[in-house]
Amino acid sequence: MSTFWSVWVIVLTLANLALVTWVLFANRKVAVDDQDDPENRTTGHVYDGIEEYDNPLPKWWFLLFIFTLVFSAVYLVIYPGMGNFKGIAGWTSVGALKASEAKAQAEFKENFGQYVDMPIEKIAENREALKMGARIFANNCAVCHGADGGGNYGFPNLTDSDWLYGGTPEKILETLHNGRQGLMPPQGPIIGEDGVKNVTEYVLAMNGLEHDAALAEQGKQVFGTVCMACHGADGKGNQALGAPNLTDDIWLYGGTREEIQHTVRGGRSNNMPSQKDKLREDKIRLVAAYVYSLSRQEDVQQ
Repeated sequence: MSTFWSVWVIVLTLANLALVTWVLFANRKVAVDDQDDPENRTTGHVYDGIEEYDNPLPKWWFLLFIFTLVFSAVYLVIYPGMGNFKGIAGWTSVGALKASEAKAQAEFKENFGQYVDMPIEKIAENREALKMGARIFANNCAVCHGADGGGNYGFPNLTDSDWLYGGTPEKILETLHNGRQGLMPPQGPIIGEDGVKNVTEYVLAMNGLEHDAALAEQGKQVFGTVCMACHGADGKGNQALGAPNLTDDIWLYGGTREEIQHTVRGGRSNNMPSQKDKLREDKIRLVAAYVYSLSRQEDVQQ
């Protein structure tokens, strides 16, 4: 604040306090005795037969006003309120914010800090820790993966044993820290519409679903040429690449003939955002333990 505005604030503040004090004392009247002439106790203003008495403020009320003025003066000496004068207590809003943050960090460390160095498997055995992890999951992950972790269209189910990038504690932590970028390149321009249909029939056959055997046989050859590099010769996927298992009848974008054709023809792209800049390490570990436990409910309950 510049010197001009500092002086301006000080002058206005003191002027207002002085004005309020003058108004209070200028209008103070000594209480009249009840035996005095009633005419001397009225303002002389009469309306509809009603006279207005001119009595002073009750003493307790007057003293209350005095107290507020004294309180204001003491406050302005201790705390900032007079321009650039910071007050003898040295209080600042920034200092109060930092103190509040330090207190919050201490409380967080007490509640969450114990899990920073604890193995994920151990955290998953702690019911209180899982409750905290579930709340963090609900606030940050449920919008994509569902409130129960059961997944949504395009977002993996976290309650089964089917993992795109691996379900070990280390892989789950890696996913949470760094995020994932899934990409299935479009194959339509490469293999043509007939190739799309043939590969689809072969994928249906690998899952034991209804399919055209003749087209599936042709699709097997196309699969071995184009798709095997990511999904493997047996179609069981590659977690290093995030390529899904195509033989377990678990589908991220649907397993109908039309949906599989759409995936093969146009490809798919999805993103799991990194959480390392959004959540602290202790919270990430709690979420990791919770996700780890979702597909191991029986082990956790034991």
